[in-house]
Amino acid sequence: MKYLDLIAVLFAAVLLVSNVASTKLVVLGPLTFDGGTLLFPLAYIFGDVLTEVYGYRRSRRVIWLGFFALLLATLTFQGVAALPAPKDEESQRFAQAFGLLLGLTPRIVLGSLLAYFVGEFANAYVLAKLKVKTEGRFFWLRALTSTLVGQGLDTGIFLLVAFYGVFPKEVLWAVFLSNYVFKVGVEALMLPITYGVVGFLKRVEGLDVYDRDTDFNPFRLA
Repeated sequence: MKYLDLIAVLFAAVLLVSNVASTKLVVLGPLTFDGGTLLFPLAYIFGDVLTEVYGYRRSRRVIWLGFFALLLATLTFQGVAALPAPKDEESQRFAQAFGLLLGLTPRIVLGSLLAYFVGEFANAYVLAKLKVKTEGRFFWLRALTSTLVGQGLDTGIFLLVAFYGVFPKEVLWAVFLSNYVFKVGVEALMLPITYGVVGFLKRVEGLDVYDRDTDFNPFRLA
């Protein structure tokens, strides 16, 4: 497996960068979403590639690695934000900016971790199951279906846990639709590239795993 470690590192990097970028809201035409949404769909594309080529079991390990990397980054940011800064004006100004950007509230931290966990495992599970049912055909349909499920759960859980009761329901619904449409749209546009990467990896690695007898318990790492 020449490329599994590279994909795992890229997957974790996408998670960490998108999590930091999500601290800013951006407007793109009629869509309003957090900045992390620009990059985060790549995490689901990497997830599709991992499950399609290497199977659910190896994908499960990478998802857990990403989860712990995200948890470590979040706890580090929280701890640094809580520590006192020097008393001079410049240090206080930077400390305040750091706290505003990265000192996230417990609800946002919980929402981000829970949404990632549920969404990624749902994506991998749906893709693996559909691969067996379709006997490996219609990758485009399997990839889009798994993304529709995974991204829907990810976006919905995050908004509900992090912001329910903070913003009006109409605002949450608008943000959900914007995020969901953009993420699924990126997946659809990237399908030709995803096809190429999957085909390349299957040839080079000599792998094309079918999860016919796999235990899909997300907590079983053996």
